[in-house]
Amino acid sequence: MFKRLWAHFVYDRSIGFGLEHIGLTTLRYPRAVALAVLAFSIFCFTQIPKANVDGDLLRVYADSGHYYDAYEQLADTFGTFENDIYVLVSSPRLTEPETLERVRELAFDLELNDYAVGTMSPFTLRKPSGNGGSVPAVPEGFDNFADVARALTDLQQNDPMMRNLITPDLTGVVLIMFPNQEMTRGEGSKAMIASVRETIAYYADDNISVELTGPPLWTSEMVNAALDDQVKFTLWGLALGSIIALLALRSLSGALLVAATPVLAVIWSMGLILFFFGSFSFLTIIVTTLVLVISFAESMFFVFNWLAYWRDGMEPNKAVDATVKLVGPAAALTMLTTFVSFASLALTPGQGIREFAIAGAIGTFLLFVCLMTFLPLLLKLAIRIGFKPPKRSSLVLTAPLPLAWFIASRFGRQVSVLAIVVTLLLLIPYGLIKPHFAFEDFVASDSSALSTSAEIDEGVGGVAPLYIRVPLAGTDPNVDDVDFEKIRTVHRILESHIGQNKVISAASIVDYTDSGFSRKEVFDSVGPFMRKRFVTDDGGQALVTGFMPTIIDSDYLKQLVLDVTAEMQAAGIEGAEIGGLRVLITFATDQIVTGLQLDLTLSVLVNLALIGFAFQSFRVALASAIPNLFPVLGTEAWLYFSGQGLQLTTVIALTIAFGIAVDDTVHFLSHYLHSRREEGRPHLEAIKHTLDRIGGAIVATTIILCAGVVIVVFSDLPQVALFGTLFVSTLAFAVIGDLFILPALLAAGGKFFHPLGRIRVGTADHDATPDDPTGDTITGEGGTEGHSTPA
Repeated sequence: MFKRLWAHFVYDRSIGFGLEHIGLTTLRYPRAVALAVLAFSIFCFTQIPKANVDGDLLRVYADSGHYYDAYEQLADTFGTFENDIYVLVSSPRLTEPETLERVRELAFDLELNDYAVGTMSPFTLRKPSGNGGSVPAVPEGFDNFADVARALTDLQQNDPMMRNLITPDLTGVVLIMFPNQEMTRGEGSKAMIASVRETIAYYADDNISVELTGPPLWTSEMVNAALDDQVKFTLWGLALGSIIALLALRSLSGALLVAATPVLAVIWSMGLILFFFGSFSFLTIIVTTLVLVISFAESMFFVFNWLAYWRDGMEPNKAVDATVKLVGPAAALTMLTTFVSFASLALTPGQGIREFAIAGAIGTFLLFVCLMTFLPLLLKLAIRIGFKPPKRSSLVLTAPLPLAWFIASRFGRQVSVLAIVVTLLLLIPYGLIKPHFAFEDFVASDSSALSTSAEIDEGVGGVAPLYIRVPLAGTDPNVDDVDFEKIRTVHRILESHIGQNKVISAASIVDYTDSGFSRKEVFDSVGPFMRKRFVTDDGGQALVTGFMPTIIDSDYLKQLVLDVTAEMQAAGIEGAEIGGLRVLITFATDQIVTGLQLDLTLSVLVNLALIGFAFQSFRVALASAIPNLFPVLGTEAWLYFSGQGLQLTTVIALTIAFGIAVDDTVHFLSHYLHSRREEGRPHLEAIKHTLDRIGGAIVATTIILCAGVVIVVFSDLPQVALFGTLFVSTLAFAVIGDLFILPALLAAGGKFFHPLGRIRVGTADHDATPDDPTGDTITGEGGTEGHSTPA
């Protein structure tokens, strides 16, 4: 029993590890499978109305490690400014009393907004008075230009809080709204932004300009761009895939048959992704496009093979069965390689990466199931209602094949040596390339909120806060002298790096305390809400906040954090921790990208080993290595020499592109081995026969994959656009590897690859089916030729 089980696991099986039985079940029990397909489709349809996109960047980094945990602790303790809305109010006549009072009304209206729990502005802040109370930071009742200008200048230059809220030229002020976190969860953020826009619309006129920015606005723009991408990608992929299928098959009805499976596969994938995760992220939304184009490619292979059988004289229903038998094992193996590429990403911590990995793995498996169940049933239905086979496919698809065979047969050894040497050299930049992060790549490219942030960056402190959490020794809620000096030291260190008047903390009140006010009086004057932004209620922790430009180089930020940390330690400040959204994204991205680079390496090794084990030959694995490694390594080399480095979607794109690029290699090798073993062709003849029979299909499917994904390049989200660019370029290079390098390697290594004709695993399933009761290898006029067109 052990020997039989071992044999079944090792060699007494197909290259698809038996997964092709899903298709064989469809042939044996078509009605039951049709009902199952219908029921599952209805279930997925019911999920689609729930479709929405969550643009929360924190979803990508959740559970990613130390930096995320530190950010969570910081937010839980102080609330921070990460979800605040910044309102930039500009006017060339701000110093006129009438204009100033109108802006003051706007500030108070903003504070009364249903979604606000507090605001900070020159009009809502107060300062201690001489009688133990407090007075407005911006006095009321001005009646002339000079008094307003004098008061605002004094506040901008001397008041520690006003420095970051009033522009130096006195033409703009910044109002900060602190949202109610409970009310802004989920769709609440969208309603909040609409409410704020309604509030400010009343005050905007020819004299006063009001603009919004801040993380909620960035997120909103990201969601809108992602939703636009989802519609655009799906429609483009469907339309272009159908057009290419129409041109390749020269039949409208044939193109519709090819397009039906991708549409259903996308519906299935969307339904399950929404069922498991509740919404899409800006990463998981890419999965639907990938499922669409991969399904188009596989469906095209299936229909090409079916029509080849039919044209060669086989009865059309039996041709469907023969195609399932031959396509099933090869399609199962290609599904597994793509599945491994997606699944490998889940090894890197981070909720967003894990969701993308799971969503991609789900979509990959579902498209295979759809191919093995829905498409055979659809083809048999088409035959029943009178579908006629179209003319043979366009000769354009086979144009590169004579050149490919000429190079392989005449210069196979030289091309092989060159390919091996170049691939080995490309390992050098692969080992040297480093992660690189740019915050603006996460935000919509035409972001008006980002432009407003840049205006605030130029005028005042900036919209990208950096926080330092300082542990205090005492328990005085008003901070004792020792702890105050510790806060003051940290304040000075941070200010020395990011600039004067760009830091606020409890030490900012020194001007008031030097004037004779106690710390308690100053803290009481700013109110309990703002007080918590400086010191915790128990006096155990303090927060020092530095306002930095929104657009800042990641390398500069990393060095800044290292330098400030070193200076704090040198000053004897122990336990202080630097955090914030920008710090989290910058450092966590480095950590995640490094992990993804390891995932890519693992994915390559596992997939090559899987191919070798599937074919039961390490020679097959070696044959598939070079043509699939050089596109990935070449793309990374370009990123290295162009100075772009590795970004989040860069490594994801390369990993998935490798998993998909391997598919054509599997089809090529499967056909080559079938020609050698079942058809008894000599080595070189088998290579040429493989090029002639499936070379056109490889070209067609690569065109579909590249054309379907190229629309991603035009995404408004730079990270998504970069994904599309690298994905398309990698696949374009991969088709060169499959049509020119792989045949050259096989031709040059004749003696080395000669034993491949004796491998024992099956490249097709020949079990009995209702339409093939003998269970023998399918024969007939052109029958063996039909075998040699795997999908």
